[in-house]
Amino acid sequence: MKKLIDKQLIFETIQKAKLSSRKRINFNFHELHETYQRFLNVLCKGTYIRPHRHSNPPKAETFLVLQGKIAFLIFNEQAEIIEKHILSNQGPNFGIDLQPNVWHSLVCLSEVAVCFEGKHGPYEPSTDKEFAKWAPEENTQEANILLQEWEKLFIPL
Repeated sequence: MKKLIDKQLIFETIQKAKLSSRKRINFNFHELHETYQRFLNVLCKGTYIRPHRHSNPPKAETFLVLQGKIAFLIFNEQAEIIEKHILSNQGPNFGIDLQPNVWHSLVCLSEVAVCFEGKHGPYEPSTDKEFAKWAPEENTQEANILLQEWEKLFIPL
């Protein structure tokens, strides 16, 4: 079985992301029970992704930007940003390969960004992610404020 990652698939997935209350959506190429998860993650500007890590079980993760621009943030245990990278389909950084147990989040810097992600499976919602207790939950005023602070880190002077 095959599925082409073409303009039509990306267009349709972007349209669904724009209609999503979370301002993002995944398009899975895998079945949830598979040991290798592969999917498109489409982000719209203004989506908040709560910092998280994949630790139990440990899962590595790879992101490649197919369209648009994102900021990739890596945090330490004290909630400090220790690395920040701009990833874009224009380069020079197209993606990142992340080891397990690393606190991270993404910020959509373009109106829409399309990422291809791969990580270990199977997908089990109760253990897939460990959300950072120090980060606000989605759909809160605190999350909106934090997202605005992160976005300001990438505004050119």
